[in-house]
Amino acid sequence: MGTGPMKASAMGVRRFGRVNWLGLATLSRREIQRFMAVWTQTLAAPLVTAGLFLGVFSLAIGPTRGEVMGVPFIQFLAPGILMMTVIQNAFANTSSSILISKIQGNIVDTLMPPLSAAELLVGYTIGGVARGVLVAVAIGALMTLVLGTGVAHPVWAAVFVLLGSTFLAGLGIVAAILANKFDQMAAITNFIVTPLSFLSGTFYSIERLPLAMQVITHVNPVFYLIDGVRYGMIGKSDSSPWLGLVVCTISTGVVMALCWRWLKSGYRMKA
Repeated sequence: MGTGPMKASAMGVRRFGRVNWLGLATLSRREIQRFMAVWTQTLAAPLVTAGLFLGVFSLAIGPTRGEVMGVPFIQFLAPGILMMTVIQNAFANTSSSILISKIQGNIVDTLMPPLSAAELLVGYTIGGVARGVLVAVAIGALMTLVLGTGVAHPVWAAVFVLLGSTFLAGLGIVAAILANKFDQMAAITNFIVTPLSFLSGTFYSIERLPLAMQVITHVNPVFYLIDGVRYGMIGKSDSSPWLGLVVCTISTGVVMALCWRWLKSGYRMKA
């Protein structure tokens, strides 16, 4: 008997080539079906929340607030609310998926199949990006219908929505790996993710901030995500979209590299 068949059937030998496309597609489909099964919470609720933000600000501040960057305040506000909602949902999708599996003890069902760290990373990220993009499309359609405005630069808007969803999906994986309990995840969300999104020019132009705060804001990658989507939607921004593209791409790359390293080593996921 030759050695070829024995080697091919040996335990632990990868039989799927360089990429396990079937496993990757299965994980991605599972992550998408997770949030689609409860679409009223994951898609409809963010749409209602964004509508409430716009409605409240329009009634409370809109009539008395002057133009910002040469456009009505509500039109300036809309892209920030859209992006804030997108990144929160992308973060929530990956973080909740991994954390719940860790708490329930079934994370092993994901770690045991023949999926590499890169395939796990891509599978989880696709779920977060899909949720972020669907939320963006829904809110963007609502804002176009209500405000009657188009999209100034569709390609830029799409690029920053994709970058933002990917970046926060990666941060969600990092947070879920670090957290072991729901209250730990709540702390990360309340003290890191929410401040990053609220203090990034979502509701104001950073030109109104003191110089020191402007410098701090420019260090925050989420600022460039919100500013980039604002440029894509209304054609106005506080900084160059090219600078934002560079900063967000580098930040996303760093986060993804960290996720891959931790998934590969099983850090805080394997006994």
